[in-house]
Order: sequence, then C-alpha cells, then structure tokens
Amino acid sequence: MLPRLGPGRLLLAAGIAALVVALGWVGWMWKQSLLPGTYDLMSFAEPDYGGGAEPAAGEDHHGGGASVAEIRGPSGPPDVRFRLVAQRATLRLSSGREVQALTFNGRSPGPELRVTQGDLVEVTLGNRDVEPGVTIHWHGVDVPNAEDGVAGVTQDAVLPGGSFTYRFRVHQVGTFWYHSHESGSRQVARGLFGALVIEPAARAGGLDRTAVLHVFDGAATLNGKDGVHKQEVAAGTPVRLRLVNTDNNRRRFLLSGTPFRVVAIDGTDLMGPSELTRTALELAAGGRYDVAFTMPPGPVALRVADTPAVLALSPDGASVAPAEAPDRTFDALTYGTPARTPFSARSVFQRRFRLEIGREPGFLDGRPGMQWTLNGGIYPRVPMLMVARGDLVELEIVNSSPRVHPMHLHGHHALVLSRDGQPSTGSPWWTDTLDIGRDERYVLAFRADNPGVWMEHCHNLRHAAAGLSMHVAYMGVTTPFRAGGDAQNHPE
Repeated sequence: MLPRLGPGRLLLAAGIAALVVALGWVGWMWKQSLLPGTYDLMSFAEPDYGGGAEPAAGEDHHGGGASVAEIRGPSGPPDVRFRLVAQRATLRLSSGREVQALTFNGRSPGPELRVTQGDLVEVTLGNRDVEPGVTIHWHGVDVPNAEDGVAGVTQDAVLPGGSFTYRFRVHQVGTFWYHSHESGSRQVARGLFGALVIEPAARAGGLDRTAVLHVFDGAATLNGKDGVHKQEVAAGTPVRLRLVNTDNNRRRFLLSGTPFRVVAIDGTDLMGPSELTRTALELAAGGRYDVAFTMPPGPVALRVADTPAVLALSPDGASVAPAEAPDRTFDALTYGTPARTPFSARSVFQRRFRLEIGREPGFLDGRPGMQWTLNGGIYPRVPMLMVARGDLVELEIVNSSPRVHPMHLHGHHALVLSRDGQPSTGSPWWTDTLDIGRDERYVLAFRADNPGVWMEHCHNLRHAAAGLSMHVAYMGVTTPFRAGGDAQNHPE
C-alpha cells in the first residue's frame, strides 16, 4: 500500500509537475525556433489569402508554375551600362575622421547612377572582398522580380570573386537608391549604398542635387561629408534637392533661407504642392523627399537636425544661412491638391489584409528575448500575403509595438488611403517606405501587377535582422533560392 501524501507534499508534487511541463514547453518552443542551415522561406510562412481565391484542393500555396529566376528583365542592347564593385576601403570624412567601410567602387555613397525614363539599364555587380557576399536591391524601383537583389529570395549572394548582372527597363521617374540586401543591417550601415535618379526625357534646367544622409559609426553625413559643404548657386536658379535617408531611423531635415515645396515622395510627384516655411521634414528610414525652390539672393542651408551635417548653397559660395526653428512638421496626408487615382477607399478589393506589428517574449533562432511579431508570429513563422496577378489589394498595418517601423514593400508602390481613420485629403500619396508610429494605423492599397515573391519588411534594418520581415507572394510563383548560413544567403 502506497503511503498517503500530506497536503504540503501534494502541492510540492503538483508544483514540480507543473514546472516539468513548463520547462518541456519552453524547450519545445526553443527547438521549434531553430533555423536549419538552409531553408525555403516560403515553407515556413503562414499563407494568408486576404479573403480572396485560394488554391484548388490538393494544391499548396506555391501552386507550381513560374520560378522567380525566370522573371527577368528584357534582353537586347542596354541604353546605359554600369559596373559596381563591392570592396573594403578606408574612407576619410571631411572632418578627417577615418572609417573602415564597405564601398561600391571605393566610394560611399557609391557612384550616383543617373538614367532616363525608358532606358534599358544594365548593372554588373562584382565582389572583390566583401564577406559573406553581396547583392544590389533597387530600392523603390519596380523591377522584374529576378532583378530585385534579395539574397535567398531572388538570387544567391555574389561571393568574393563573383559577379551578377542586373537588367531592367526604368518606367518610373524620380529619386531612388540602391543598397546590398545580403546581411543588410551590417552592410548598408558600413557603406554599401548609392543614389539612383531616373530623369524624364525632357530635363528641367537649374541645379538638381541629391542629398544622401548616412550615419557612419555615429557620424551623420550628407553625401559622405560630416560637416558643412558649401556650393555656389546663382540667384534665380531653379533648385531641386533630392533627400534620401539611408539610416535605420527616422531623420529630421531642416531647410532655412527660402520657402520651398515638397514636389515628390518616394519617387512619385505630388499634385499642387504649396510653399512651406519653417517646416521640418521627417523622412522614414529608406524614404525620399524631393524639395524645390528658386535660389534667393541670400544663402540657403539644408541641415540634418541635431547634427553638424549641412549643405550650404549661396550666390557667393561662402555664406551659410542661419538655422530656423521649425514651427510645424510636414504632413503628407493633407498636403497638396487631390487628384483622380486608379482606385480609392471605395473600390472593390479582391483581397484585404490586416498586418499587426507587435513585441512578445519568445525565441528567434534559439535566442530568447522580446521578439518582433507579425500577427503574433515570430520569424520565419509569419504571415505571407498571397495575391494573384491583377488583384486590387487593401493592406491595413497596425503598429502595436513601442517603436517606429518604416515598412518597405518591394516591387510595388502603395496609395495611402487613411491614417488612424482620417482619410488622405491632399495630393495622392504613393509610397514604398512608410513610417508607422507607435499605435498608428494606416490603410493602403496597391495593384498586384508585378508577379514574384516580394519582401515586405521594416527598413530599420536592425529590426529586419531581428525578424521583422515577411513576403507578398503571387500564387503560382516559387523561388529556387534558399536562405541560411549554409546557403550563404541572409536576406535581411
């Protein structure tokens, strides 16, 4: 006969049993989070069809069909040809500070690529000595999927000594940029990026200048200069400044000495832009604003707030406009003049998705901690938004986490419909990189007109590396490429 246990011993036994169960559950969760040496990103994801048509019975969400490797740019003689070589280099900033950087052609920013709308562009990427490999993603350019430059999704990373050629025809006009999408949180921070400008066939006169913000080891720079850079510009000259934020965080630009207009966002012109003064411009990480003004008789200064980085324009080439404290922040939701758009909030959508960004305890590839989540899932077990070619898609993004997330959709531009329930009432606002603040809710719409497997991720690349990344995938499209350390592909 077994001895009877007293109440205390029963409670102890129950506690031990509960602890064993809890430890077993934690161990199972830890094991489930471990990523294999190579893996297909699509096989881990949770397909979400947004209320639209699903694959036929017996088919999975891949559905067979085309490979992303087959969705290439056109053949034929290119109109423009570039060669970019990724290599290590020591950069000397204008202050004299030296930075151990990763560069394209020995420079960072890399060479500015200027092309004309309609050009067939060919870019050959070589890798001299950058480990573990490199790619080039054409940020904001709606290229064919195989040219998108995401290691482990649309191509294999280019290893040292190797090369890869990108070909795409540029149909857009505007300000874009390029950067590595292999181990991006490290490689972009160290300098693997550059500006890409697509100009119209009929070019406007005046000064057309990019202002690329980057932070090297804590030093904020504009076009690689970490102090004041002066340029002579005659009074009366039309000026267009193309602001590009390559940093991981939202950055604040201040323009003093002249009224100005915001004439484009993320490579798309705005309708009826009005003049602004004493207005701060907050750019999402990865975002672009174009501003325009006529050069006045006095100096003008573009500053990166709270840093010594300044672009100073003046008729004498020596003066610097004093800083002006802004009394407002630019809001694209209400700026400019409304215009007709191909779809709106009243349109009939074939698919509607809701994406909620959160922060929860768990494991990411075996590492415990507070993890970024997408609809409650921790990478790579996150939603994959499944679409069919031609679908009109509504996407609601809710940020329930404590941080700002600049969400970037590859291969498409989305129309902002509303923010926190307030409809967009200004110029149509098309974006590819949208800041979602804490507790903010945006509703966007886009046409699924570019087949492939496309990343949707936070462009704070540290967040992307920590799991804030997912995909929009067209049914019937698969990828032969695999991610993971053994594959030498790290697509963040």
